[in-house]
Amino acid sequence: MTSSVRLVADCVAAYAARLHAAVGERHHVASPLGAWLLLALAAPASTGQDRETLTDVLACDVDTAARAAAELLADPHPLVAAAAAVWTAHGYTGTLGFQQWQAGLPASVTTGDLPSQTDLDRWAGDHTFGLIDRFPVDTELASLVLATALATKVSWESPFELAPASSLGPGSRWASQLDRVLRTPDQPRAAHTQFIAAIPEFADVIVHAAWAVGGLLVISVAALPDLSAGRVLAAAHDIGRRLATRAPLQRRRLDDLPLGEGPLWVLREVEAEADSWSAVLPTWSASTKLDLTDPVLGFAAAKRGLVGPSEPWAARQAAMARYSRTGFEAGAVTAFAAGLSARLPSRHRHRHIELRFGHPYAVVALVQDPASAWQGLPVFSAWVAEPENATEDEPGSVRPL
Repeated sequence: MTSSVRLVADCVAAYAARLHAAVGERHHVASPLGAWLLLALAAPASTGQDRETLTDVLACDVDTAARAAAELLADPHPLVAAAAAVWTAHGYTGTLGFQQWQAGLPASVTTGDLPSQTDLDRWAGDHTFGLIDRFPVDTELASLVLATALATKVSWESPFELAPASSLGPGSRWASQLDRVLRTPDQPRAAHTQFIAAIPEFADVIVHAAWAVGGLLVISVAALPDLSAGRVLAAAHDIGRRLATRAPLQRRRLDDLPLGEGPLWVLREVEAEADSWSAVLPTWSASTKLDLTDPVLGFAAAKRGLVGPSEPWAARQAAMARYSRTGFEAGAVTAFAAGLSARLPSRHRHRHIELRFGHPYAVVALVQDPASAWQGLPVFSAWVAEPENATEDEPGSVRPL
């Protein structure tokens, strides 16, 4: 793994904070990585103040970001389909430095004449396993289009069990809205991990981590309801990176906690061979369309380096995700377009704790594969505010790649 790629996980986590803050606390899913990759590809065309702005937004210098993006796209992780493309209308020349920028694009980036909208829709579907079937930007009169696509479709190493929604606890309004939720299986424990993490900045958070076949790690993090989505998402990204890279992480011991019910868990003494943990959480899905034109997200600065200050432009992301009893799937297409009308063993008394994800919480999907440049890289993240009823799922509904 090169030094430039090692930076990406922290850079993407910083960009995720910007992106999720722009979305707010509504139920949504996004791929900060998809947007970051697109900016990293476009940024070398920038100059002056715009280049400084993009260095701040990307959380590293422009050339480092571009190299890292090229390396990631050249060698995608087996569980994450990744693609990027740059298309231009016939005869388009762009800014003075456009052709030099275009000539310097990585070999892994598809280039060519601008396809029709129908063909762009097909490109989106082909590179996201059909999860995104519409290209997010109307390109009918565009002169330049840049796009990235990311997708994953994985099965849990060990599927969840089903539990009554009342397991979320009497303090959860979701308990009365739902019939069934997910509960971690008793065995094998290695496929599911749950614990309480001590976060010095605010308070304890509850964490559940599910491992998918092949090395994708999806973590869910809930805090007290009065903490903002942004702070919980930031904690989730940090915890996820630490888990994926086996970095130190402070965890609470059950002996240090009082017995009984709290806002995030219930702790009891039981007859067992050792202390034990479980977690209950809802299934969920989300489909989100994001406008990326807010200057804080960097696309306005990138646009000026590619097409100049006056060209109309649009930047959007279409993302979806589904978290079920048997697996996880997600896809995102991020697009930028500029042109005339680009739019938009002995038994003793031990303790058992059950963590309850009974109110809005954060989810981050990361790669855990020390042999890959994608190690510890957050690919998708979500704020879960609209839970769904858990079902058995149709066999094979979520399959490993």
